[in-house]
Amino acid sequence: MKQLEAKVNRRITNLCKEITQIYESHQDHVIGKITVKHLLGGMRGLKAMVCNTSFVDPHQGLFISGYSVAEFEAKTPEEIFFLLCTGEFPNDSELSELKEELAERAEVPAYVWTMLKSLPQETHPMTMFSMGILAMEGESVFKKKYLAGIPKSDYWKYTLKDSLNLIAKLPSLAAGIYKILFMNGRLIPPDAELDMAGNLTKMLGINNKDKSFADLIRLYLVLHCDHEGGNVSAFTARVVNSALSNIFYATSAGLNGLAGPLHGLANQVCLHFITRIHDQFGLDASKEEVHLFVLDTLNSGNVIPGYGHAVLRETDPRFTAFMRFGENHCSDSPYFKTVKKLFEVTPPILKNYKGGKIANPWPNVDAISGSLLYHYGMTHYDFYTVMFGISRTLGFCAQNIIARGLNQPIIRPKSITNQGLKGLTKGL
Repeated sequence: MKQLEAKVNRRITNLCKEITQIYESHQDHVIGKITVKHLLGGMRGLKAMVCNTSFVDPHQGLFISGYSVAEFEAKTPEEIFFLLCTGEFPNDSELSELKEELAERAEVPAYVWTMLKSLPQETHPMTMFSMGILAMEGESVFKKKYLAGIPKSDYWKYTLKDSLNLIAKLPSLAAGIYKILFMNGRLIPPDAELDMAGNLTKMLGINNKDKSFADLIRLYLVLHCDHEGGNVSAFTARVVNSALSNIFYATSAGLNGLAGPLHGLANQVCLHFITRIHDQFGLDASKEEVHLFVLDTLNSGNVIPGYGHAVLRETDPRFTAFMRFGENHCSDSPYFKTVKKLFEVTPPILKNYKGGKIANPWPNVDAISGSLLYHYGMTHYDFYTVMFGISRTLGFCAQNIIARGLNQPIIRPKSITNQGLKGLTKGL
């Protein structure tokens, strides 16, 4: 861990210098105005925090530490975590060290399996995933060191240790949950010779004969890793960790936000939509039939799942990356074919629907990700959010490692009542 720790330390030091310079010179500079729409609209679009791991450009999509999707989509989850934490891709030595660290920490404690196996069979896999992580909170190095009285300058180091301990266990934990709920319950131990994506693929035991499935798992874990600091799950994890609740508490909380239908469940909602098309028109629905289904859905007052985004105003580059994968590996899949037809017909419809009032008619990553997992045999929709959660935890951890290194304060915005809001708007 020495090489990773050294580079994280360097990044934190550089960021601290930047923050000091900005604060000393511009602490009273007005960034923007707060409107009633911000207060009543879930703070959407309000610039209210700093996140240095990633940002989303409305037209170019996600950037991880300055790198576009096209520049990092071929990487591994380990390389992405290193990038999130340090701002740089690892060299061979650094990557090898990180993989060794994760392999050493990969075993999930036996008491976690005892607890998970005791739960009702109908328990949602995301509930089990969150509970499994929360159950390991007692393993937190940060908690033990904090109680021993470590200085603030060391908080990030033990948040990093906790993060490595947690991330290393995620493939085993997730695959074990899949086995317990949907298969024979017999767990497959991790292989120290495999990376995160390879281990997850092997331990799931779904489709180990098709090598492209392992590449899909790798791509899935890479593309969902982070998405700025203001989305529900990342922001929740940041708020919880800002109280110095350790990374196990923070991650479990963030995943509980990810489990919501308006956030991490979106990919399975998109797959349900495709399934409904197939139920009505068959697996080989024509472009005209898909067009009709989209129009009927809109006319009934419903939205087209997977189209539109809070920030993006162009096709999500992550969707494009998955499309390339589909063309290369499963172009004959009826689900992929329907995704393509939806992509062809939906944006033109949305552009012109009711006078073209829809701000973003383009697909996001959820419009395709679930369909690819389904094609390879992961047919249990409820598990898709767990897959999302494995990946997004990389971002949770990196964001909070850096936040602790910068000694960022507890997050505590001010709220007002309706009466207070009325008072502020008098005379306008």
